[in-house]
Amino acid sequence: MYNLNFIAIKKNITFHHKNKHKLGYDLDILCNTYPDLLPFVFENTYQTKTIDFANPKAVKALNTALLMKYYNIVFWEFPDANLCPPIPGRVDYIHYVADLLESFGVKTKIKVLDIGTGASCIYPILGQAEYNWNFVATDIDKKSLEYGQTIINKNGLKNSIVLRHQKETSQILKGILTETDKFSVSICNPPFFKSETEAIEATTRKLKGLNRVGDKKLVRNFSGIHNELWYKGGEKAFIHNYLYESSLFKNQCNWFTTLVSKKDLVKGIHVSLKKLGAKDVRTIPMGQGNKQSRIIAWTFLDKRGNKGKD
Repeated sequence: MYNLNFIAIKKNITFHHKNKHKLGYDLDILCNTYPDLLPFVFENTYQTKTIDFANPKAVKALNTALLMKYYNIVFWEFPDANLCPPIPGRVDYIHYVADLLESFGVKTKIKVLDIGTGASCIYPILGQAEYNWNFVATDIDKKSLEYGQTIINKNGLKNSIVLRHQKETSQILKGILTETDKFSVSICNPPFFKSETEAIEATTRKLKGLNRVGDKKLVRNFSGIHNELWYKGGEKAFIHNYLYESSLFKNQCNWFTTLVSKKDLVKGIHVSLKKLGAKDVRTIPMGQGNKQSRIIAWTFLDKRGNKGKD
């Protein structure tokens, strides 16, 4: 019998086969785990229980419930203004990175560099829960790191996750990596927008898709502060800065990776990495949200761990 309390994932979204949420969410189970979700649940015109995905508080409650039910998290609190990451999409990135590392023969003692971890510290807590990975997580915002540290402390993750502050907003790896640092992989979800104006335009389009375009106050359903959403020059500028800096630390990370939202950036990324001397570059498609996303992964090492030519 069809469960009317089950939110199904849209047909155009294809998650990794290991993703616990590939079929959807059971709201009864989640409300039982996290009762604060219950006030946001209602029955729609199809007599199916759901939440208002345009309401950031409802979205945050849903994702908190998912973390508590499936990822051993007992505390996940940060300001409503900060970005609330959608758990199914974030854990998908973790699973694809695990596949990448396995294909390279890296299976144990995995240490991950998370660039721009945010107040939610989402990738480290998911990577630790799913694969028992260790993390160094960075951010340019001290307040975000303070909230992240509280999440780490209250979930007993101090031995698995270490935070570092990036003091220079123009730098990504420089000022963070030391000469002795060695990482299995780096991960990054870069700011997508060039400015607040561009971010607002994207939110307006999303609200239109959720039939909320008439709302008087523009509210992002996943929230987000400026450094989480936009960067001078946008996604392209951030990623190409990251590509260049990765070439300065060729032998300190087996794989560098990043999410890439805009498909038209992929060709230029491959060209740049070839010029920088990458030994292997891979594009990994991901079916997240209402559009196709992808991971770009590159390495300057061969499978024997030798550094590529400078």
